[in-house]
Amino acid sequence: MKFKRATQVAEEMKRAITDIIANEVRDPRMGFITVTGVELADDLRYGKVFISIFEDEARQQQCLDGLNSAKGFIRRELGRRLGLRFTPEFDFRIDKSIAEGDKIDRLLHQIETGKDPHEPA
Repeated sequence: MKFKRATQVAEEMKRAITDIIANEVRDPRMGFITVTGVELADDLRYGKVFISIFEDEARQQQCLDGLNSAKGFIRRELGRRLGLRFTPEFDFRIDKSIAEGDKIDRLLHQIETGKDPHEPA
Protein backbone atom coordinates (compact mmCIF):
# COMPACT_ATOMS: atom_id res chain seq x y z
CA MET A 1 0.00 0.00 0.00
CA LYS A 2 1.38 3.41 -0.97
CA PHE A 3 1.53 5.99 1.74
CA LYS A 4 -0.24 9.24 0.99
CA ARG A 5 2.90 11.20 1.85
CA ALA A 6 4.95 9.35 -0.79
CA THR A 7 2.28 10.07 -3.39
CA GLN A 8 2.16 13.76 -2.50
CA VAL A 9 5.94 14.15 -2.54
CA ALA A 10 6.13 12.28 -5.86
CA GLU A 11 3.66 14.71 -7.41
CA GLU A 12 5.63 17.71 -6.12
CA MET A 13 8.83 16.14 -7.43
CA LYS A 14 7.25 15.69 -10.83
CA ARG A 15 6.34 19.38 -11.03
CA ALA A 16 9.73 20.54 -9.76
CA ILE A 17 11.77 18.24 -12.03
CA THR A 18 9.70 19.34 -15.04
CA ASP A 19 10.45 22.96 -14.23
CA ILE A 20 14.14 22.34 -13.56
CA ILE A 21 14.62 20.45 -16.84
CA ALA A 22 12.71 23.02 -18.86
CA ASN A 23 14.20 26.18 -17.37
CA GLU A 24 17.52 25.49 -15.71
CA VAL A 25 19.31 22.54 -17.32
CA ARG A 26 21.46 23.83 -20.16
CA ASP A 27 22.63 20.74 -22.04
CA PRO A 28 22.66 20.63 -25.84
CA ARG A 29 21.78 16.92 -25.74
CA MET A 30 18.37 17.67 -24.27
CA GLY A 31 15.39 17.44 -26.55
CA PHE A 32 11.68 17.76 -25.90
CA ILE A 33 11.34 15.89 -22.61
CA THR A 34 8.16 15.33 -20.66
CA VAL A 35 8.15 13.98 -17.10
CA THR A 36 5.24 11.54 -17.10
CA GLY A 37 5.48 10.26 -13.55
CA VAL A 38 7.49 9.74 -10.39
CA GLU A 39 7.39 6.67 -8.16
CA LEU A 40 8.90 6.94 -4.69
CA ALA A 41 9.67 4.33 -2.09
CA ASP A 42 7.58 4.65 1.06
CA ASP A 43 10.60 5.96 3.00
CA LEU A 44 11.11 8.73 0.37
CA ARG A 45 14.77 7.75 -0.13
CA TYR A 46 14.69 6.29 -3.66
CA GLY A 47 12.59 6.92 -6.72
CA LYS A 48 12.09 6.44 -10.43
CA VAL A 49 11.41 9.37 -12.71
CA PHE A 50 9.59 8.34 -15.88
CA ILE A 51 10.20 10.53 -18.91
CA SER A 52 8.90 10.61 -22.44
CA ILE A 53 11.19 11.83 -25.22
CA PHE A 54 9.69 12.55 -28.62
CA GLU A 55 12.73 11.62 -30.71
CA ASP A 56 14.21 8.55 -32.41
CA GLU A 57 16.05 5.86 -30.41
CA ALA A 58 19.54 7.35 -30.83
CA ARG A 59 18.35 10.82 -29.83
CA GLN A 60 16.45 9.38 -26.86
CA GLN A 61 19.69 7.83 -25.60
CA GLN A 62 21.49 11.18 -25.97
CA CYS A 63 18.76 12.92 -23.96
CA LEU A 64 18.91 10.21 -21.31
CA ASP A 65 22.71 10.60 -21.10
CA GLY A 66 22.26 14.37 -20.71
CA LEU A 67 19.74 13.87 -17.92
CA ASN A 68 21.97 11.39 -16.13
CA SER A 69 24.90 13.81 -16.28
CA ALA A 70 22.69 16.58 -14.85
CA LYS A 71 21.21 14.33 -12.16
CA GLY A 72 23.34 15.84 -9.37
CA PHE A 73 22.28 19.37 -10.28
CA ILE A 74 18.62 18.33 -10.56
CA ARG A 75 18.77 16.56 -7.19
CA ARG A 76 20.38 19.58 -5.51
CA GLU A 77 17.76 21.95 -6.95
CA LEU A 78 15.02 19.52 -5.94
CA GLY A 79 16.29 19.48 -2.36
CA ARG A 80 16.37 23.26 -2.26
CA ARG A 81 12.82 23.58 -3.64
CA LEU A 82 11.10 20.83 -1.68
CA GLY A 83 12.81 21.35 1.67
CA LEU A 84 12.81 17.66 2.61
CA ARG A 85 15.07 16.22 5.28
CA PHE A 86 16.49 13.81 2.70
CA THR A 87 16.40 14.46 -1.02
CA PRO A 88 15.50 11.19 -2.77
CA GLU A 89 17.99 9.52 -5.06
CA PHE A 90 16.37 8.70 -8.37
CA ASP A 91 16.91 7.13 -11.75
CA PHE A 92 15.50 8.30 -15.05
CA ARG A 93 13.52 5.72 -17.00
CA ILE A 94 12.04 6.12 -20.47
CA ASP A 95 8.25 5.76 -20.39
CA LYS A 96 7.20 3.93 -23.53
CA SER A 97 3.48 3.91 -22.71
CA ILE A 98 2.71 6.98 -24.86
CA ALA A 99 4.46 5.48 -27.90
CA GLU A 100 2.72 2.15 -27.35
CA GLY A 101 -0.65 3.89 -27.02
CA ASP A 102 -0.02 5.78 -30.25
CA LYS A 103 0.88 2.54 -32.02
CA ILE A 104 -2.33 0.87 -30.82
CA ASP A 105 -4.36 3.90 -31.85
CA ARG A 106 -2.87 3.82 -35.38
CA LEU A 107 -3.57 0.08 -35.69
CA LEU A 108 -7.18 0.53 -34.59
CA HIS A 109 -7.61 3.40 -37.05
CA GLN A 110 -6.21 1.26 -39.87
CA ILE A 111 -8.56 -1.59 -39.00
CA GLU A 112 -11.50 0.82 -38.84
CA THR A 113 -10.74 2.24 -42.31
CA GLY A 114 -10.28 -1.23 -43.79
CA LYS A 115 -6.54 -1.07 -44.45
CA ASP A 116 -4.25 -3.96 -43.70
CA PRO A 117 -2.70 -3.17 -40.28
CA HIS A 118 0.61 -4.75 -41.36
CA GLU A 119 0.83 -2.48 -44.41
CA PRO A 120 2.89 0.70 -43.92
CA ALA A 121 0.79 3.83 -43.46
